[in-house]
Amino acid sequence: MKTTAFEKFVGADAILAGMAGFLYSLSFIVIARSVPNTGALLSALFLTLGGLLSTAALSGLYRRVREVDGGFALLALILGVTAAIGSALHGGYDLANALNPPEVNVPNLASLPSQVDPRGLLTFGMAGISLIIFAALIQRGRQLPKGLGALAYILAALLIIVYPGRLIILDATSLIIVIPAALTGFVINPLWYIWLGVALRRGPGA
Repeated sequence: MKTTAFEKFVGADAILAGMAGFLYSLSFIVIARSVPNTGALLSALFLTLGGLLSTAALSGLYRRVREVDGGFALLALILGVTAAIGSALHGGYDLANALNPPEVNVPNLASLPSQVDPRGLLTFGMAGISLIIFAALIQRGRQLPKGLGALAYILAALLIIVYPGRLIILDATSLIIVIPAALTGFVINPLWYIWLGVALRRGPGA
C-alpha cells in the first residue's frame, strides 16, 4: 500500500521524537553534571519538543492498529497523548524557570515536582500504560513489525519502573534510578521511536 503524506509526516515526527529523547537524556544526565545551567536549559527544551513530537507519532500509530481493536487503540491513544502533552508541559515549566528563574527563596527549584507531571506521573507512568496496550495491538495485528511490539513492552516496563523510583527515591544518582533511566533514555526509547518512524513511513504491512 502507498504511504500517505500523513504517514510520512508522523513517521518523521516519530524519528525526531526519538532523537529529542536521546538529547534530553544527554542533557539531563551528562551535560547537567558539568554545566548545570546549560544542562537544565537543554533538557527542558528537548523534553518539551519530545512531548510535542510524540503526539503526532502516537496518532500515526493509532491509525495503524485501530483495526485490530478500535476501543483499546483509542484508549492507548488517549493515555499516550495525555502523557505526551504532560511531558511537554513539564518541559515548558522547566524551560520557563531555566530562562527566567523566579525570584523566590527556594534553594533548589529543580527539586520541586512539576504540578502537571509530579515526578513523571504522565511522562513515565501513564506513557508506560499506553505502550503496554499499543504493544499488544502491534503484536496482534499485521500492520507493523512484531519486534516493534516486543520493544514497546520493554520500554513500557522500564518507564513504569522509573516512575516509582523517581517518586520514592529522590536521589537522582541512585543506581535504582540511573540504570533503568539511562537504558530507557539512551537506548530503548530512541530506538523504539525511530523504528516506529521508519515503519510508518514505509507504509502498512511493509
